[in-house]
Amino acid sequence: MALHENSSYNIPLHFVWLHPVKSAIAASPKAYPNPMSKQDHVLIVDDDPEIRQLLAEYLRDAGYQTSTACDGKEMHRRLELNVIDLIVLDLMLPGEDGLSLCRALRSTSNIPVIMLTARASLIDRIVGLEIGADDYLPKPFDPRELLVRIKVVLRRAQSFPERARVDEAPFVQFDDWRLDTRARQVLSAGGLVISLGNSDYRVLRLLLQHPNRPLSRDFLLNHVFDKDSTPFDRSIDVCVSRLRQQLAPGLIKTVRNEGYMLTCACVTSES
Repeated sequence: MALHENSSYNIPLHFVWLHPVKSAIAASPKAYPNPMSKQDHVLIVDDDPEIRQLLAEYLRDAGYQTSTACDGKEMHRRLELNVIDLIVLDLMLPGEDGLSLCRALRSTSNIPVIMLTARASLIDRIVGLEIGADDYLPKPFDPRELLVRIKVVLRRAQSFPERARVDEAPFVQFDDWRLDTRARQVLSAGGLVISLGNSDYRVLRLLLQHPNRPLSRDFLLNHVFDKDSTPFDRSIDVCVSRLRQQLAPGLIKTVRNEGYMLTCACVTSES
């Protein structure tokens, strides 16, 4: 294969002329890991086998454990077999696209997601972030920038308490309250029992799954009512208002321009 001569590395010509992403990855200097740091596991989901291979090799050189998947079905298989710390997810995938996969992930998991896409429009970036992506990087990109974004997103995610698996645990303790997920009731330390309506329960469950992390109205609306937001839709605000009246006024905080946030830690239990 013909090579393009460079002062510090050789770049295969097909990387340079045929694919700017592959060119950037191949040309980027190696990133050397900190031998004392924890080896986080990154899953790369992209339908281009060369991009998957090149990114996996680059991130392994940087000290990360890597797995790859070509589509949503393989991504789910990888998630079943491995503990994944972050997903690099391409938007344009065969079958179920990256946006749908990200939305589904957010209903069951808080694994950080960085979206990759050749689409550069503002709307695409907004939609990706609103449905739960932690960051968004347009193609072509410099792999060194992706590496920095991975480090930042992982550091931010690891600063939050581990997500309470409310959808699996029978009971969740938060502040002075205890949620019974089977009876859909909250119990106070003083013995007060409050039965929750379906929508209020779903909102509380989502907030408990992401403690101390703001959730946007659009995110809550999509997951609670399975519909998109409209300018005058106050469904989520009404649910939050009821929960505040039933629980404690300061337990659910409004974060300006971001949404609602549960302001306490959560602990799950079996009994």
